[in-house]
Amino acid sequence: MERIKHSLSTSSAFLVYLLIIMIAVFTAINPNFFSAENFLTILRSSSYSGIFAIGFLFVLLSGGLDVSFASIATIGQYVTGTILIQIPGMPWPIVVIVPLIVGVLLGSFNAFMIHKLNAPPLIITIAVQNILFGVLQFITKGHWLYNFPKWFNQFPLTLVVSTTNANGVKYGLSVLTVIWFAVALIAAFILNRTIYGRRLYAMGGNVEAARRAGINILKYRIFAYGFLGFCSGLAGLVHTMVTQTVAPNTLVGNEFYTIAAVVLGGASIFGGSGSVFGTVLGVIIMAVLTNALTIMRVPAYWHQAFLGAILIGSMAVTAANSRRAMKKG
Repeated sequence: MERIKHSLSTSSAFLVYLLIIMIAVFTAINPNFFSAENFLTILRSSSYSGIFAIGFLFVLLSGGLDVSFASIATIGQYVTGTILIQIPGMPWPIVVIVPLIVGVLLGSFNAFMIHKLNAPPLIITIAVQNILFGVLQFITKGHWLYNFPKWFNQFPLTLVVSTTNANGVKYGLSVLTVIWFAVALIAAFILNRTIYGRRLYAMGGNVEAARRAGINILKYRIFAYGFLGFCSGLAGLVHTMVTQTVAPNTLVGNEFYTIAAVVLGGASIFGGSGSVFGTVLGVIIMAVLTNALTIMRVPAYWHQAFLGAILIGSMAVTAANSRRAMKKG
């Protein structure tokens, strides 16, 4: 009985119940919402946001903060798009690896600057964000990229498991969703089963105590920010596959969405607390809400209001659980 009470009080349990209630309410309002086809579409469309969120979780756990990941992803998109257009016969492994390398390098640069300047991560990453966006605008002149090779157009349409609806239209589990979940599984393994994960939690809990314990702070900051950079490059690639275009401002605004999803998932904005499972739930809840409001034709400006309200509610539950745990301790 005590174990059941504990499971009911956790942030992840709260998110599961919230998701169930949301689905029930939205289905009662609009029966078209509740269908396997719609849910699979939601997962596919939120795949790049989910990858962003997994990477951001690592930085948040380490006690850091990074708002430049959308700009890093856009840089990776433009490099990839340029390669696809200028060298259409380029082998696909290179096309995939290039944005990942770009992301890791830029993410690691953020970590190095934060560590060496001993400056607030928010200030450094805001500066990097503006530098990258400004340079990108200057080089590209705001031009969009499109007309990619056929294989690049066809790959995101691949269904790992498929069936047909009543109208004979094929739908199923997208390969992009599988990529997102694969990243989540790898991240969960790192955080729960390796020394890298344990030390990220330790850094986020108390960076000075972690330093005195012999943890190489620079090394693990580079690991956390580099992993976010890796996820940013991958998320940018997935986004390009979904939209089949690259534009300098397409990913602007994903910073709030990503931060909100991770915090909604139970991660502490001060570091040292959070999980991959909670983050995935946070992304799905936000995607479900956005999808339902769109189906119900709710004006777009109300979307942010509902997302904000859910975020505040989730933070209140997380804070209440933390106070309860402190009292028991």
